[in-house]
Amino acid sequence: MELKNIIAAVTLSIAIIVFYTLFFQPSPEELNKMRAQKEKKELAQSSDAPSLDETESLTKLSRKEALAQNERIFFENENIIGSISLKGASIDDLIFKNYKIELDQKEKVILLNPRKIQNGYYVESGFVSNSQNIQVPNSSTIWKVDGNDKLTKNNPVKLLWSNKQGITFEKNISLDDQFLFTVTEKVINLSDKTYNFYSYGQIVRNKKPEISGFYILHEGPIATLDDQLIEEDYDDIQDEKFSKNASKGWLGIGDKYWITSIVPPRDKDFKTTFDYKNKFRVNYISSEGIQAGPNDTIEEEIQIIVAAKKVSTIDGYAESLKIDKFDLAIDWGMMYFLTKPLFFAIDYFFKLVGNYGVAIILVTVCIRLLFFPLASFSFRSMGKMKLLQPEMTRLKELHKEDKMKLQQEMMALYKREGVNPMSGCLPILVQIPVFFALYKVLFVTIEMRHMPFYGWIHDLSAKDPTSLFNLFGLLPYDVPSFLVIGAWPIAMGVSMWIQQKLNPAPPDPMQAKIFMFFPIFLTVLLAPFPAGLVIYWTFNNILTLIQQFYIQRKMSVKTK
Repeated sequence: MELKNIIAAVTLSIAIIVFYTLFFQPSPEELNKMRAQKEKKELAQSSDAPSLDETESLTKLSRKEALAQNERIFFENENIIGSISLKGASIDDLIFKNYKIELDQKEKVILLNPRKIQNGYYVESGFVSNSQNIQVPNSSTIWKVDGNDKLTKNNPVKLLWSNKQGITFEKNISLDDQFLFTVTEKVINLSDKTYNFYSYGQIVRNKKPEISGFYILHEGPIATLDDQLIEEDYDDIQDEKFSKNASKGWLGIGDKYWITSIVPPRDKDFKTTFDYKNKFRVNYISSEGIQAGPNDTIEEEIQIIVAAKKVSTIDGYAESLKIDKFDLAIDWGMMYFLTKPLFFAIDYFFKLVGNYGVAIILVTVCIRLLFFPLASFSFRSMGKMKLLQPEMTRLKELHKEDKMKLQQEMMALYKREGVNPMSGCLPILVQIPVFFALYKVLFVTIEMRHMPFYGWIHDLSAKDPTSLFNLFGLLPYDVPSFLVIGAWPIAMGVSMWIQQKLNPAPPDPMQAKIFMFFPIFLTVLLAPFPAGLVIYWTFNNILTLIQQFYIQRKMSVKTK
């Protein structure tokens, strides 16, 4: 009886197994898909990319000494010069040939630096795998050069490295005539096994750089992911890691005038992370792995752009490479719709006259012409106010004891004569967004950097270097920075004071005193601002004076 039960149990078990195999067991394709999903999940739960070595010690070597420690491939074109370290295959040496650190110095701007020095700043890319017991290249890997050993516009380079499992990793790097590195990563699997690989790219910066610290300018990790602009401060990612999945976009680290960026493989989902572990890191890793079977070759292509943020360059890459919202690498701000057109207007006149200062003046003239009808209305109203001064004085004397009655009579007078006492504010209200937009343009665009005007103004993006307190350089001593009130700010203040004299005085004595000191206040306030901005304001005041004087003179003739 027991034997029969055993036979029955075994038979039933076999039947269940056969039945399951025939009708319920997943196909090999489904099993592979399930395995891939599992690996994807495991990768998502693990590191975003090769983990940063938190214990890696930084040396006190000079930049030159650090560069000499590893063999390198040198690159150069018309805009940049530098090298790629064969240890780790990282781009960690880049100098801008056409930009100086200071106007009066010959030293060029250095952006990227070797990983082990204090201000290390570098870019690396490659493949990682979640397959067990497989070697992939890392920061310690020594790559070999295959063929050409110098990277130029017409000469790409090839790097190779093979592991003990019969897999060869290959990097093909090309350089255009500006700032673009195109990196094609390949995996050549000569083994008899199948592996999954995930592409990654990351930008690492050892320490927080010196930043401008102005609220109108973002400096730090930046990305556009699925049409969304992401801007994170260095301090923020020290406190909390940022990560986001996306299907398109780019990522990088932005400085005031420079951008280091990576464009992941197109039409593939990826995860972007900003984090800090003794170093700042901006990276991406592909969300879906690529399977490399026996005797199979896989590849991915990414773009690395390490550029001066020249508008034509950034917009050119955005258009030619179809990089989603790459133009936002330049911080145009919330008033993008005004800031960028204003830059193009200034740049247009610059191409005509060859001087950005003159171009700013010409744009000022255009703005005055554009708002001429509004200004004319305002000045006519203020002219009427000035003509009503005697009547207003009489009403003050008549109702000096009754403030309520005086207010009523004043409002009745304004209504009767068709005068708006607030009309004088209209030109100022119009100027405020234009003023801010121009300030933004002068502050963030590299085109304005180190651009001269005439005379003592050698950099329109910097403040007027002269000072009233040493008679504009005639006296042989320097003054403290807060006393550097230059000739152009003073000219701006004088023009504003003259403009005030053409306007009717406020009826309130206290308001009159405040307005009297307003030009002095603005002179001190605007003294540290870019000289180009002060030049704009000065010429705007002069044009306003001419228009105001003409209208008021015309009104005086009519009333006689």
